[in-house]
Amino acid sequence: MQLRTKIVTLAALPLLVALVLVTLAVRYQERDLALRERTLIEQSHMAQRRSELRSYVALALSTVQPLYDSSRQDEATRAEALRRLAALDYGSDGYFFVYDLEGRSLMHSRQPELVGRSLWDLRDSAGRYTIQDLLRGAQQPGGGLVEYEWRKPSSEQLAPKLGYVTLLPRWGWMVGTGLYLDDIQATLSAMDRQMNANVAATLLWIAGIAALCLAAVSAAGLLLNLSEHRTAEAKLRLLARRVVQSQEDERGHLARELHDGTGQALVAVKLQIESYVDALAAPVPPPALAKALQRLNAALHEVRGLSHRLRPALLDQLGLPAALERLAQEFDDQGGIQAEALVEGTPRELPAEAKTALFRVAQEALTNVHKHAAGAHRVTLALRFDAASVRLQVHDDGQGFDVLAVQDDARRGIGLRNMRERMAAVGGRLHLHSEPGATTIDAELPTSV
Repeated sequence: MQLRTKIVTLAALPLLVALVLVTLAVRYQERDLALRERTLIEQSHMAQRRSELRSYVALALSTVQPLYDSSRQDEATRAEALRRLAALDYGSDGYFFVYDLEGRSLMHSRQPELVGRSLWDLRDSAGRYTIQDLLRGAQQPGGGLVEYEWRKPSSEQLAPKLGYVTLLPRWGWMVGTGLYLDDIQATLSAMDRQMNANVAATLLWIAGIAALCLAAVSAAGLLLNLSEHRTAEAKLRLLARRVVQSQEDERGHLARELHDGTGQALVAVKLQIESYVDALAAPVPPPALAKALQRLNAALHEVRGLSHRLRPALLDQLGLPAALERLAQEFDDQGGIQAEALVEGTPRELPAEAKTALFRVAQEALTNVHKHAAGAHRVTLALRFDAASVRLQVHDDGQGFDVLAVQDDARRGIGLRNMRERMAAVGGRLHLHSEPGATTIDAELPTSV
């Protein structure tokens, strides 16, 4: 693992751990707070219902208390008491009921079909004996509160209910009423849903913050990588330019040595042989001397050509346009393919690295035309100067080739890669287009180079 990757990992890992711990803490605290709030609301509602039920039962007893305190035990008095209790109701589901101590219904204003029936063995869905539990609650001092299930008149469905019952012992009656609790359950369920929504929203916020933090860390790592990549690329480019410049310096040194050293020595030997031939005063020089003179001329020509190819003097003395014209002329003199050099725009002096790179591209392009451009009859070197760039185009009318195939094959296209690397080393670009009958190499250098 690279150092910058380790740094980014070490920065991101504690952040992720901290965010996970914060998420767990927030989730726990929110749920704990919501549970406490739910409990408080439930207790508050239940306390309110208990108080309401006591008040309702006290009101009901106050209506029958005069009859109960009259010491009359006749059926008419009891019937009047039941009538008064049956007339009392509150809301759509609020009513009073009366049972005797054996579980027989004496009055039920909302379910008159129960009157006269014994409900002693009646059970709810939880298996609890409803009437027996109510009777046990009623026998407590001051009455009792009992939770049970009963059919709700407004919906005709079983619903949880809180009842408050008390005894009229002299008559053997249990009088009570109850409030249904399904609305409390609905309120608590809505609270639970809201709590879950709040927890989910909080987790989403934390996830969003985590994503932003990770994006920031990743962006910082990416910037670090890009910065290092750019620094490394700049160093490589500088190194490549230095290598190329070193190569060109060495080429120039070798060219001067060949021209000034080896070339001058060969010229001196040639002059000596020619003086010997003149001294012999023979109409025809001896064959051996003539052959030696011929070989010396060929060697001298080869040394001069090699010196020129290593580093043409025209490139340093007269500039790139003159060097390209000379290069095209030499290529044309080889025969087979016509070559010409064109200059467009106003020529200007270029930095040594720039004109060397363009000249080497032209050399390599002509070499490729000579070796690979089968069927070519003409090649053109076009040097164009404008305000934004300097562009060299080498165009031939050969058979062309598959550019992608050459680029993908590591064993081919070495010359093309060399040209690209030379242009990249000096901040330029090289484009290649080839099709049957036309191949163009386009090398461009921005003016700032």
